[in-house]
Amino acid sequence: MDDTTSPTRTDLSGLGWDSWCQRMQDVAGDDGFAERLGERHAAVFIEKKPVLLVSFESFDAIRERSEAAHPVGWEMMKALGWSQLCLVSEGDTWFRDRHVFGFFDRLIDDGFFEDFEQVIFYGAGPGGYAATAFSLSAPGARVLALQPQATLDPRITEWDDRFRPMRRTDFTARFGYAPDMLEAADKAFIVYDQENELDAMHASLFTRPNVTKIRVRFLDTNLEAAFLRMQVLYRMLAQLSADKLTPVNIAKLLRARQKDAPYQFTLLRHLQAQERHRLVIHLCNDVLRRRNGRPFRKALTHAEDQLGIRENPPKAANEG
Repeated sequence: MDDTTSPTRTDLSGLGWDSWCQRMQDVAGDDGFAERLGERHAAVFIEKKPVLLVSFESFDAIRERSEAAHPVGWEMMKALGWSQLCLVSEGDTWFRDRHVFGFFDRLIDDGFFEDFEQVIFYGAGPGGYAATAFSLSAPGARVLALQPQATLDPRITEWDDRFRPMRRTDFTARFGYAPDMLEAADKAFIVYDQENELDAMHASLFTRPNVTKIRVRFLDTNLEAAFLRMQVLYRMLAQLSADKLTPVNIAKLLRARQKDAPYQFTLLRHLQAQERHRLVIHLCNDVLRRRNGRPFRKALTHAEDQLGIRENPPKAANEG
């Protein structure tokens, strides 16, 4: 496939689920395949270099995240030449479908994963659950999962009432309890926001010798969106491949949050709720040195009033 017909140059925007899946059969071409897995799932594979990224994504997230309606893994395919296998769901299904099970059974039987020097599984939320659960199909794989659920079996996670309709779904059959499915992984990283109590409780269930849990704070209810916005997700995947992903290096990458507006607003609200006026002043001064921000000027004035002090407000960079 030459560069003019490269999948990463194909515009898939504006297509519905069925049309997108059909178009993918043409896009994959001779370099891979696209296959429907029942009514609500599809698999798209494009072969490049012997590093394979297996991602689990929802069709809605793909359309919201990418102007061209591309899977997240295609950026790694474009930047580093990785091969990419994307499992896509119509809606949040946690990929609990017999057609998906059968697809991975075939990959295992065909020795599909054995053709690659390295296999990385990635997903967020329901896709994070799937990435951890189906990693069992490729022993020695590495896993990056953002905000994954361990299971939605109410006998184990009755405290999670966010996904009540999924309680009728069987999470006890094959590829079921995600933490146990990581036993064959080389290493796995579970990233979650500790301010989200339910996500933190799920993360605690992933405690295993080969699992590193990474806590973050005040980023977003959607970590994937935050990491993409801060341009750190692809760096994390690259570091995972290069065996350089560590808690220290993740902390370095996440310094980018200091310039991230949603993070700044979330942190401001937290500090105000805790009446940490001096920290509010410090945060607002830091933000206002970088840019204009009326809410931060207002918060700065209020915090100074509470402490009975008044400082000269910093000028934003674009104020001269």
